[in-house]
This record gives sequence, C-alpha cells and structure tokens, in this order.
Amino acid sequence: MIRTEQAEALFPRMVEWRRYLHRFPEVSYQEEKTAQFVASVLEALGYEPRTGMGGHGVMAVLKGGRPGRTVVLRADMDALPIQDEKECQYKSAVEGVMHACGHDGHTSMLLAAAAYFKSMEDQVRGEIRFLFQPAEEVCPGGALGMIEAGALKGADVIYGLHLWTPLPVGMASSAAGPLMAAADEFFIDMVGRGGHGGMPHVTADAVLAGAMLVTQLQSIVSRSVDPLQPAVVTIGTIQGGSAQNVVADRCRITGTVRTFDEETRLLIRSRIERIAHAVADSSDTTAVIDYLIGYPAVINDELETQRFFKTAPQVFGGEQVLLTPPIMPAEDFAYYLQQIPGCFMFVGAGNEAKGAVYPHHHPRFDFDEDAMLLGLKLLIQMTEAYQDEHEGTEGSAN
Repeated sequence: MIRTEQAEALFPRMVEWRRYLHRFPEVSYQEEKTAQFVASVLEALGYEPRTGMGGHGVMAVLKGGRPGRTVVLRADMDALPIQDEKECQYKSAVEGVMHACGHDGHTSMLLAAAAYFKSMEDQVRGEIRFLFQPAEEVCPGGALGMIEAGALKGADVIYGLHLWTPLPVGMASSAAGPLMAAADEFFIDMVGRGGHGGMPHVTADAVLAGAMLVTQLQSIVSRSVDPLQPAVVTIGTIQGGSAQNVVADRCRITGTVRTFDEETRLLIRSRIERIAHAVADSSDTTAVIDYLIGYPAVINDELETQRFFKTAPQVFGGEQVLLTPPIMPAEDFAYYLQQIPGCFMFVGAGNEAKGAVYPHHHPRFDFDEDAMLLGLKLLIQMTEAYQDEHEGTEGSAN
C-alpha cells in the first residue's frame, strides 16, 4: 500500500529537479551534465549509480530487505533542438535547446521513486532498477545501448510512463497490444542531368521526377495496404533546383512511415523502393534510396496492462482511467518490451488554466507539474502491485 504522505512530501523536490533540468537541457547523445546531475542526486539518496550505460545512461539498483522479483522503472532524459519561446522562471537557458516533450518531468519522477523506495528499503520486496535513459528522441535511440549494457539482465517486468498534455491532468490511459507506432525514415535522391531551362529536351529533370514520385507515394496506403491496418506515409520535404531557368540535376525527398504491423511495415518499404525506381526509369533519372528502420511498435503486455487498469484507479479514480487508441508517435521503450513483459502508460499533464495547452515538440510546450505527483504514485503502485501478485515466488534474477 502506497504511503501517501511520504510520496506527497517528495513533490517540492520533484518540482525543483524538474525546473533545474528544464533550464539546462541537453539534446540526444549529449546528456553529459544531465547524467552527472542524476548521478549526484542518486548518490545523495544513498545509491551507488552506474554511469556511462549506452552513452550517458545511468542506472541505480535497490535490493530490498524482503524476497521478491525484479522490477525495472525507466525514464528518458534528452531534450530537443527547439528554441524555448515561453516566458517563465525556469525557461531554458540553453540557446536552441529545450525540454519540449516532458523528459525533464520523467527524470524527476523517477528520482522521486528512487527516493521513496530508498526510504523504506527494509520493507521493499525483491529488486528495483531505476533506468535513466539517454537519446530517446533520435534513432537508433538509447534503449538498445541500455539493454546491451545489461540493464534488463535477470529482470522480470518493466514500466514506463509519458506525461501527456493532450490528456488533462488527473487522467491516465494505456492499452494492451499495439500502443505506439513503429517509425521508419526514408531519404530519396532523384538524380538526373541538369541543363538550360530553355532546352529541357537534352536534360533529365530531377524536380519533375521528384514531383512524380511524391504523387505516386501517396497511393501506397490507399491502394496497397490493408484498410484494417493503420499506416501513414508522410513526405516531409522536397528539395531541388537552384534557379528558375535551370533544370535541376538532383531532387531530394524525405519522409516517414508509421505502422503497427510488421508485415505492413515491410510491404510499405518494398513499395516505396519499387515506385522510386519505376519513376526513375520512366523519367531517365536514377533513384538513390536510403531507408532507415527506426523504432519498432510499442506492444504492451496483456497481463501488465490489466495490472494498469486495476491499479491506476487507486491513484486517479475509476472514471479517470481510459483505454487509449493507438497513436502514431514512436517510442524506443518498444525495445524493452521486446525483451521482457511490461506496460507503457500515459499520464495526463494538460491544463488550460496553467497554459499547458501546446502540443509536444512545440516551442511553448509546458505541462502541469501536478501531474508528476500522480505519475510518481502510479509508478509506486504498479511496482507494489506486481510484487503483491508474485509474493513468495522467485523471478528471473533469482
């Protein structure tokens, strides 16, 4: 049973940690000072953190005084290359970098969870690992490095959450099975022969080939993908040419693909490559394709998601816990779920009264800090509910 007063007493420290991290953000793969800050807080709490995992990752381990299984809790630490445009005391002090997705809050909640469980170490069952992961925002991501460094070795279950401003503060949501999409990227250069704009017959127009390709790619989802399988093909940029009277010799097209089903994922890649080469053949150009496989889909474990729907109402109230539809943003938490059972959860953090109305990755993004206390309680409840169910049994680490 959660010690409510003890958890709530950590709220001022969470706010303090979060605002410090918000003022001094670091982008993916550069979280050196962030990791140092996290490690210093953990050391002050009595931990001996392991640093340098998968880059700048940090892990702290608490071995409880009672037998039990091994639960892993994860937070991400990286910020985004976005200029902070909001006005507040904790506005980013780093030019062109800000926490525009809530990772500063995730880190602070996990530090608070580490403090909570450390204060009752003798009563803790089993082992709890606190993973502070770098580089969630940029492929290949930091999760794989943490896994390769042994973060999940012998672990039984993993939980993670995301502060989510589209959901009002005081609410939570999740779903079993596919929750967040797989995300792939493609970069296609249509290479032709440049020349004079008044003599197009002796050129191979790369811009024309690019325009044809953009149009053709839009047919993939509507004509090649099973209508019952969610999928998105988005063309993000098209760049070509240097002057109004010059036929371009090169046109670059970039985009993203979002899917949930692996068969659909492979189908779309195949269709993009075939269409690009076909358009190139028909326009006397060459297609040079760089297709990057990104994060897989986040697939929540059925039993652990059932645990969420049993446990979260104790924190939020029954009517405040929702079944969320699958969404197309991606998360490298997916890699952890490929290794061990777990559940990824959304904690409402939007509040119009406090100006927390802007979407994630927006220059004026912010969230209601009250959501951090609810997120902390959810992490505690999920951990204790898991140990309650498996009391008297040994896990993978034993």
